[in-house]
Amino acid sequence: MFDPDIAPSGTLLGLLQRGRGDGPLHALAAPRAEALAALEECVLRDPRLDWRVESRSLYYARLYSDLEGPLDGIEQHLFHPDDLIAPDEHRCGLALSVLGHLAGYGRRDALRLLRRYAATGGCWEWALDELAVRDDEAALRALGPAVVARFPHSPEGEAALARALREAYEPRPWQLWAEDSVHPDTARRVTRAQEQASFDRWQRQLRPAGPTPGWSVAAVLDWAQQGLAAHPSVERDQPAARCLTAVAGNEDRPTLLDAALHGPSAARAAALRHLTDRRDPKRLDLIEAAAGCGDERVERAAVESFERLRDEDAMTRARLWAVRTDLLGSAAARTLARHGGPQDGGLVLAALRRTVQTGGADAEGLDALVEGTGRLAAGVPGDEGQLTACRAAPVLRHLYRETSSSQLRGAAARALAAADPGFGAGFAVECLWDCEESTRELAAHRAASGDVRVLTQLRRLAADPAEEAEVQTAVRGRLSSGGSPR
Repeated sequence: MFDPDIAPSGTLLGLLQRGRGDGPLHALAAPRAEALAALEECVLRDPRLDWRVESRSLYYARLYSDLEGPLDGIEQHLFHPDDLIAPDEHRCGLALSVLGHLAGYGRRDALRLLRRYAATGGCWEWALDELAVRDDEAALRALGPAVVARFPHSPEGEAALARALREAYEPRPWQLWAEDSVHPDTARRVTRAQEQASFDRWQRQLRPAGPTPGWSVAAVLDWAQQGLAAHPSVERDQPAARCLTAVAGNEDRPTLLDAALHGPSAARAAALRHLTDRRDPKRLDLIEAAAGCGDERVERAAVESFERLRDEDAMTRARLWAVRTDLLGSAAARTLARHGGPQDGGLVLAALRRTVQTGGADAEGLDALVEGTGRLAAGVPGDEGQLTACRAAPVLRHLYRETSSSQLRGAAARALAAADPGFGAGFAVECLWDCEESTRELAAHRAASGDVRVLTQLRRLAADPAEEAEVQTAVRGRLSSGGSPR
């Protein structure tokens, strides 16, 4: 994924980039020009580690509203020549989503920017989806000729129009354009594109998806290996493992064991995945041998196969492997974090500390270890798991402050809610302003009402039409209880 440049967590820019609840609080207390500059930096240069799962748009839109921020910087960014030369959703998607929320808050200037961009911008599909749920029918109909005119009157253009219609996230504008009697040429082209999209879907259902293996174990293993020789190469070990489920019998076990130990890369990975899924008695020994073989594909197959196991034999082996510092040791620690018992708390905590020390606050695999810490902390007071979780509170606080991932910060907050007695009066208050819905929902339940800001923010969230339903349910339940944490 995109690797953003994240400022230190103690700075205003760093707080806003991370989506932390302290960001808006510090921004409102800072000089307005400084706060707007930091906010614009975040919106124009998306700071998320993974934009597909991390939320920021509502968080930034709320701060734009609070600061009454102008949209000149967003306008210049969206209509820069680079947008037409090389349209890139990573470059402008966050800005368009922020404009969508601002339009929902009644900002007419945001609505006008979205309409203009949908008509002339490079990533017009995103802007159109934002307008589809916020703009009125008359304005959407007026956009039709400009959008449809992007596609030339040629077989290629008509095919591209049908593809755009088929891939649209929100169908409302296309339905309006197909019924638009004021622009008959637009309506005719959109109607034809709808028919073509339906025909294309029917054809795809009839057409084979691609090359398929023969009906034998050897043919499937050969097919998996042939994918690496294709141009471009295709990894087939996972689909090949599923195919082996259909074709392999008990008599094929020696062949599969040999492939899982000595086969070429893709065939070995496929055989290893299949034998693990079949709970073969040799599966754990095969995984251990593959984990240190030096072939990245085979090692990945071994780790992924092991993490799908949760039987007692696998848990016993995980307790032995969790002290290792290689990929298999990390997978074993994650397995214990997900499925282990209170006796495994020390191993999970040691792995959590080791991963943070070696990989930092954004290391791969931290989410499972953090969630496991929270799970162990939910045990019976005084048991080994809870004591371990309490000892983990310092590293969880460090992760909460420093990670660039709002998803991981939310996991750390949930773990702290179980492990840290001071969470309700500390981080839980800040979490009411967090960028992630699930983190705000947690805070709505846990934030201590002794802080005067808590009830004020709870009332604001309850009245905000853009707030998620789950958060509002939690907030209203909290307000109906008189503000006492649950």
